[in-house]
Amino acid sequence: MKLSSYIQKSVREGTQVSKFNTLAAALLGAPAHFFFYFTFKYGFHLPYENFTLRLIATLLCLSVLFKDRFPEFINRNFPWFWHAFLIFVLPFIFTVNLVMNNFHELWLYWEIFMLFVLISFVPNWLMFLIDFFIGVAGAILFYFLSVPHVELHPTFNIPLYAIVITFTIVAGIGFSYSNKRGIMALERNNALQALAGGIAHEMRNPLGQIRYNFDAIQQELPFYTPESEFSSIPVSGVERIYQRVAQGQMAVNRGIQVIEMILEEVKDSASSKSTFSFYSISAVTRKALDEYSYESEEERQKVHFQDGADFMFRGAENMFIFVLFNLILNALYFLRSFPGGRIDIRMQPGESLNRLYVRDNGPGVSSENLGKLFDPFFTSGRKGGTGLGLAFCKRVMRSFGGDIICNSVHGEFTEFVLSFPVLAESEIADYEALLYTESRLSLSGKRFLLADDNPEILAMIRRYLHPLGVDIDEAFTGSEVMEMIESERYDLLLVDLNLPVLDAFELAYRIRGSGKHLPVVAYTAEPSYILLGRAEKSGIQGLLSLPIALADFLHLVTASIKENPAILQGSLGGKTLLVVDDSAVNRMIIRNILQKFRLTIVEAVNGQEAMETLENHHCDLMLMDLQMPVLDGLETAKRIRSGQWEYRNIPIIGMSGNSDPETVQQAMLSGMNDYLLKPLDNRLLLKKVVALI
Repeated sequence: MKLSSYIQKSVREGTQVSKFNTLAAALLGAPAHFFFYFTFKYGFHLPYENFTLRLIATLLCLSVLFKDRFPEFINRNFPWFWHAFLIFVLPFIFTVNLVMNNFHELWLYWEIFMLFVLISFVPNWLMFLIDFFIGVAGAILFYFLSVPHVELHPTFNIPLYAIVITFTIVAGIGFSYSNKRGIMALERNNALQALAGGIAHEMRNPLGQIRYNFDAIQQELPFYTPESEFSSIPVSGVERIYQRVAQGQMAVNRGIQVIEMILEEVKDSASSKSTFSFYSISAVTRKALDEYSYESEEERQKVHFQDGADFMFRGAENMFIFVLFNLILNALYFLRSFPGGRIDIRMQPGESLNRLYVRDNGPGVSSENLGKLFDPFFTSGRKGGTGLGLAFCKRVMRSFGGDIICNSVHGEFTEFVLSFPVLAESEIADYEALLYTESRLSLSGKRFLLADDNPEILAMIRRYLHPLGVDIDEAFTGSEVMEMIESERYDLLLVDLNLPVLDAFELAYRIRGSGKHLPVVAYTAEPSYILLGRAEKSGIQGLLSLPIALADFLHLVTASIKENPAILQGSLGGKTLLVVDDSAVNRMIIRNILQKFRLTIVEAVNGQEAMETLENHHCDLMLMDLQMPVLDGLETAKRIRSGQWEYRNIPIIGMSGNSDPETVQQAMLSGMNDYLLKPLDNRLLLKKVVALI
């Protein structure tokens, strides 16, 4: 583990503040300091006692009882207040009394007692030593600044006492660590028991949506008998089928996200910053609101997005969308009993931090629970959830370099504030320059046809395309598009989905029917995922939602050019792909995706069979599952790479349902060239196959 990571881990472990600790500090510390002042000064007649220091310590001990009533700034940073409090009331005051009483025997004993108490409150050895040495250093400084100056004449055996102190610290840390591990094991066991039920609960929602949509599709289909002659399904019925399929696909994706979220939290692993990119907060927020699975139109109408001044953030889109999903899910749950309930989402750019506010006028959060909302496995009122959501949201936002806090007044409102560091203009400019550099290689010199009757959108698209060096023609209706395609050659059609005369669906269908291989990318103000299935069926390569984000635009346009069926069939035609998986369903899915590009598909059910197949067939690429009977994918890859056979250099793409870095690293170390996560993303599968074949 890197030193910086270990220090961060130590700070995290050493700043955990439980309600029991604050209660113990208040009820034991406050009377103890007050009582011992009078006992030592008037009972034992020790030469030094300081009423002011004892009074401050007593008040500090009592103050932690009112933690939930602290100002918002202090409450947000309470762990640091807690450490300052411990440093003052334990090592500082105890060491001051030890030194100022000329190392009196009684205070030598109390110093050892103080060490055990401090260790019990600070369960990390590094944070304990930091707190201890800061307190001792402060006491020594206090001694030198005190007037009159006390002359020190220690009579105790310093080396012998130093041995006792050292052993006390080591033993205390050992006992604290053992106790912490036992408590953690118990908590982990309880948490995992709750997690089993939590997973079942969280997965019921997307699985229920899938079942509902399949039932709805079945209702749209006509009654079947072997003698039936089917009439056409009404247009409205076809549209409903497309919508149900899209919603079912989105439910599957949401279920996968829930699983990923739970695995991330259980493993206590942070999002990898190497995969972070730049996003428009407005565009991603709109996407999240469009894709959220509302239970009714009434529920959808409760969510209001004030699209104000936009800003960019650096992070992971899926993780941020999940954060919003979680906040909306919680708010809607508590708004069920509020007829006038609403959720307001607004953006606020700032000088050092940009913010997104998610506020509801629901029941609010009690002051007792407000400070615990982001604790792992904590739930407040909502039954049946995992309790992982807000803790995971905190981890995601901090991995973005920002944070998430909650402001609430019980009975009035709850407001979550998501903060993002302001990105320098140079960072955004460098990112956009990199995007254009990557896209220019594929797009420079191409000829595009833009089709829209909205001049503002046409101007925006021209602005996006200008740095790429592409030639641009424009059309304003579907009939003009067809005329221009007949007379000119184009590399891409960019079109408004609802173009007059002939919309994008009809245009793509006619272009495909004419035998032309012209990629079509459409855009729409409607939620794109609802229309994506119908768009792909008609021949549209990609669909964008307005407002169009630059990164999404460039990625999709570039991919559509590269994935032009004519180009792909030319590059993949005649190649042979070996699919190795013990699941017949998985092999069928891959075969159906890739066969249309004139690839020859060969199959094997385990690694041993795959190696035998390679002995008898020339293959250009392997797609291989990691977990299989007889011989798994990792061992198969190692044997292929270590042997002297002709196929030892064949490109291998590993496949697995595990996304953790350890599994990916094992795949790479075994000799695989790339890695795919199951269930497979069609576009990503095609991209990786093209790159390696």
